[in-house]
Amino acid sequence: MKRILAIIILFIVITSCEDVIEVDLNEAPPRLVIDAGINWFKNTFGNEQSIRLSLTAPFFDEDVQPANGAIVSISDNNGNIFNFTEDGNSGIYRNDTFIPVIDGVYTLVVIYNNETYTATETLKSVASIDFIEQKDDGGFLGEDIELKAFYTDPAGVENYYFFEFISDIPAVPTLEVYEDRFTDGNQIFGFYTEEDLEPGDIVTIRNYGVTERFYNFMFTLLQQGSEEGGGPFETQPATVRGNCINQTNADNFPFGYFRLSEVDEVIYTIQ
Repeated sequence: MKRILAIIILFIVITSCEDVIEVDLNEAPPRLVIDAGINWFKNTFGNEQSIRLSLTAPFFDEDVQPANGAIVSISDNNGNIFNFTEDGNSGIYRNDTFIPVIDGVYTLVVIYNNETYTATETLKSVASIDFIEQKDDGGFLGEDIELKAFYTDPAGVENYYFFEFISDIPAVPTLEVYEDRFTDGNQIFGFYTEEDLEPGDIVTIRNYGVTERFYNFMFTLLQQGSEEGGGPFETQPATVRGNCINQTNADNFPFGYFRLSEVDEVIYTIQ
């Protein structure tokens, strides 16, 4: 009898764990998200560029709402104006006449819902990736594959780098930022490791030249999103704002960043 009673109690405990808990989260009005990364890949003209505009959504919403019907343009310090046209209703705005110039200063203007957003940034050069070094016994247990993408930093010049490692294993790319404060003029590397990499896997490695301001923005963003920064429900120290400003209504500030970079890309096959 005692055994039957224990089984009944265990059944009640297990089934009670299946209750759905509704989390009532505060919802704020949607804000504009400006994903304006202008990338000039080495050995290309760099004339084809795109900017993605979207809106923020409640935490549990999986769909990303595009920001349709905006007026988008970029101007440079030579008086050129490059107009971006939306591709259907995708929220992706394209231009095929862009003129990239190293150290050129560019200004982004986005007009959306009768509000004007602007940002100004400089297009920065980047050192080429010299070679890739693979290590097969990395990680805590010596079982992970590690990659080092070596590049030579120009001496006597203040440089900031943004690395992107893309493979089919993680859902999102691995991002890292580096500065040359202690490595000026030396050959250094961007680092990538993934425990599930196997021979034959493809890893796309991109090195972007960026400004100090973008370096600080991305460094803070990566720190808050790292494993040491807590989980998704932990209160963040502060909202990380980019360089885009709402000139019409400062309180309705956007998210995102306007960045212009020369980019070096290597597509590497795991040995």
